[in-house]
Amino acid sequence: MKQILFLLLIINTSLNGQDATQPAETDVLNYSCDIEPDITRKTVHGRVTITFNIVSAGTKLSFDCGNLVIESVQIKGKEIPINVKGNKMSIQVSDIPKAEQPYEVDIQYHGSPTRGINFFTELEQVYTVFSTSQWVVCKDSPDDKATLSMRITCPSHLKVVGTGELAKKTTLKENKIIFEWSQPTAFPTYTFGFAVGPYNEFIDSKGALELRYLSSAYSSAELMQIFAETKSMIQFFEERSGVSYPGKSYTQVLGEGNVSQEMAGFTVIRLNYGKQVLESPSDINLAGHELAHQWWGNSVTCLNWNHFWLNEGFAVFMSSAFKEFRFGRDLYLKDISVYKDAYQAVVKKGVDKPLIFQNWINPTSDDRTLVYYKGAYSLHLLREQLGEKAFWDGVKKYTTTYFGKSVVSRDLRQVMEDVSGQDLGPFFATWIDR
Repeated sequence: MKQILFLLLIINTSLNGQDATQPAETDVLNYSCDIEPDITRKTVHGRVTITFNIVSAGTKLSFDCGNLVIESVQIKGKEIPINVKGNKMSIQVSDIPKAEQPYEVDIQYHGSPTRGINFFTELEQVYTVFSTSQWVVCKDSPDDKATLSMRITCPSHLKVVGTGELAKKTTLKENKIIFEWSQPTAFPTYTFGFAVGPYNEFIDSKGALELRYLSSAYSSAELMQIFAETKSMIQFFEERSGVSYPGKSYTQVLGEGNVSQEMAGFTVIRLNYGKQVLESPSDINLAGHELAHQWWGNSVTCLNWNHFWLNEGFAVFMSSAFKEFRFGRDLYLKDISVYKDAYQAVVKKGVDKPLIFQNWINPTSDDRTLVYYKGAYSLHLLREQLGEKAFWDGVKKYTTTYFGKSVVSRDLRQVMEDVSGQDLGPFFATWIDR
């Protein structure tokens, strides 16, 4: 269970009365990017066109760029001077369009990222993790959801998984292929990503939904066993949420290393999870956690990282709720006991905090314990207080109401109060707000 802790991890205003000397506030609509990772050199080269609206007047545009080297920036074919400071790229502009008038900026870049993307040269593997701005210029804000068109160029003997649906493959002369992925539904940028490797593959389905299981370290037959519960998980989450899985396919990749990361339409899971499940078929929390994010996190998304527990606490809790459904109450309660003990250890150290964080810029391991485990334990206690019907009716209303939107903790409270008829002020004051 402790391995879950390795996961990682604008307000619209009127143009009237805004100070034009301040940075312009933007609402990104779409990213169209071309990316070529070089696994041998552990580098990336890319180009991205960002389409956005201006929602607050200003003379400067700003995007997150990690440690990438910006080669050029163009607006309407004209080269624009830039400034890079503190992992932010800013552009001074004079021709700010009116609100709701789409605006485009074209950026070329390269880099040797030390985080946000994991290279395994000898195994010919690479996959993305948090955060996206380490490999493509973007806005890291979780509330600014956008659509995506992404083209990944890689050697022709490797398989590629990407955000969205595979729309096109183009074979190049130099034994390379361009894989083009399209995501027409808007998602936060931290759910964008790709994985590349010489994978073995098992293909399954749940009705019209295609399921793919990939790994270089496990055979197709082993992959079928490792992910045997995926279809049941999807069915369970659909029923509890009231929302069908948001896509045409779902892919699970067992990648080299110890990091797991959810992305829109696929997940990369740490390699030894496969051995773990082959030895103990009920030990499926991690896959359940990452799959749950397709609803709680990717689609019902925290407005900002201060409310991150709404992503992670829900995913931890729902993975255990599935375990209860599939394997019985005792295993669910065993999980809850683990979460409670982890939280109590933080309390004993004197570093307990509200689940609504005042600052999530440099979270400690204890902070992550709170967001993941105190968050899940709090949902269990809320379930106990409200009872089965009210709690699960509340989860369904919360999910259906805010699917595809951004949320804060008071949204959850309001829904649960509406469904149950209870005043949850005391509960939220005890477990969430302080």
